[in-house]
Amino acid sequence: MEFSVKDNRFVLTVKEAAEYLRLSEMTILRLANQGLIPGAKIGRQWRFAKDAVTGLLKHPEILRHVDLRKS
Repeated sequence: MEFSVKDNRFVLTVKEAAEYLRLSEMTILRLANQGLIPGAKIGRQWRFAKDAVTGLLKHPEILRHVDLRKS
């Protein structure tokens, strides 16, 4: 079964969150590691609530002072 970001899914993978926000997967991982996107790490994979990812669009001030450079 192939996934489309247009589907009404409640949980997103790193790749899906990146596609949804039009950011790189690395940026999503950095945001997750800094605690700016609430998510759950299951094994070595992250999962994010779609509402939490959408919240970044509703509150862009969260991202204004984020260091997205390689750490």
